[in-house]
Amino acid sequence: MADLPLEGLVEIVLDVGRPAQARYPDHARDLGPETVTREHLDRVVASLGEFSADNRAGIEGTLHRISAIRNRQGRVVGLTLRVGRAVYGTVEPIRDLVESGKGVLLLGRPGVGKTTMLREVARILADDLEKRVVIIDTSNEIAGDGDIPHPAIGRARRMQVPHPDQQHAVMIEAVENHMPEVIVIDEIGTREEANAARTIAERGVQLIGTAHGNTLENLVANPTLADLVGGVKTVTLGDEEARFRGTQKTVTERRGPPTFDSVVELPSREEMRLHPNTARAVDELLRGVQPRPQRRTAIPHGADHPAETSQEPRAQAPEAPPEPIEPLPVGEPPGPAPAEESAPGPFGASGPVRIYPYALSRDHVERVIRDLRLEAHTVDRPERANLVIARRSRSDDPRLRQVLEATGAPLHVVKKNTTAQIRRLLEKVFNVLNGLADEEVSEAVREAESAAWQVLTEGEPIELSPHSGKVRQVQHEVAVRYHLVAESVGSEPLRHLVIHPA
Repeated sequence: MADLPLEGLVEIVLDVGRPAQARYPDHARDLGPETVTREHLDRVVASLGEFSADNRAGIEGTLHRISAIRNRQGRVVGLTLRVGRAVYGTVEPIRDLVESGKGVLLLGRPGVGKTTMLREVARILADDLEKRVVIIDTSNEIAGDGDIPHPAIGRARRMQVPHPDQQHAVMIEAVENHMPEVIVIDEIGTREEANAARTIAERGVQLIGTAHGNTLENLVANPTLADLVGGVKTVTLGDEEARFRGTQKTVTERRGPPTFDSVVELPSREEMRLHPNTARAVDELLRGVQPRPQRRTAIPHGADHPAETSQEPRAQAPEAPPEPIEPLPVGEPPGPAPAEESAPGPFGASGPVRIYPYALSRDHVERVIRDLRLEAHTVDRPERANLVIARRSRSDDPRLRQVLEATGAPLHVVKKNTTAQIRRLLEKVFNVLNGLADEEVSEAVREAESAAWQVLTEGEPIELSPHSGKVRQVQHEVAVRYHLVAESVGSEPLRHLVIHPA
């Protein structure tokens, strides 16, 4: 082993009856022809501290981790000696997220460097930002073995976990007893730990954690850990809502706010895929749309330039038919519609309209804004709004009236808290339909959505009814949103659209 290259070494594997093996990120090599015996393993085990309940041990003062494989009688028959290193600079590509105070979840397969990044995150937050950081170190992998934490975590404090099953209890104990501003936790893997993480986030503590998984989509489909990104629930829609969405009455939606504000996928040590808004990315996934994560690459330690950032192209439509989604509005090509920006109209000064939903779901309003591509956004306080929308039953609330009198913002009302009614209201307020008859457009949209769903399920082209050019444009954009091909055929006044499979 004298000539064993240490650069890039990941782990050394010792199994009874086989040669010792050194493993690197892209290859493995045997450490000679001699096979490992039980006596070899016994000598190694005797030089270590005690193994914990999860069959892990460490070497005091280092970041190395030794994991045991036992036979049915409990005797050690294999060892994995994982090399632990304090690598600096690994967090630079996402340092803006870490310093923003938002919760960040690192997602990746084993060995991709999640724990190494956690270690540096703890040091940056504790030393550079002078925050109160507590690490929940279940297997002593983050801060090393022994009672004195490794210097790589800076001034962050470390709480050891006596048994892996108690990790969630120690997480809550840390918040209740030690007043942390940041909790760092490695390998969230059980429902109890996911619930504890949500409790911590709801108490206003920044949470930095890791979980095993390749992509955000894997996490959403994992019933144990889906709550980390908001969870998934099955919802039965009303008839009107289902017609406007063009879906069946039973759909899946996000259950609630995500525990982690942002998710970072780590497909390799050199690449990161960043979802800065977890809620939006999960909503897109549940509606059959592939989110577009930012791609960032690692930079050498000490470099003074930012990490490369790019936007990944949207993936092609999945083989299975996606859940139907609401169509784009009529009129302009994709992009923000600037009509309301050029003229102040009822909103006051030009620029993005600031909408305050009163007694309405903010998620519903934001979804409609995205679907209609309006130059608008919601605000969390009515004093900041230049447009207020509310349920009709709450429009006479004294507090709301006081705000309206003080700000002069116009009030628009809807009867029910549904995306269909909010969509219809904002279409009228922003004049999205460009003067077309509401009933004609709604009927044409419903026809196009029904035909698109039929094309997806049966794979055969469908002809639509004749319409004017503007209405055909609406139907064409519906087909595009379903990743289908549409063409106009025939002569006026019988010219109509045919929707084909992609």
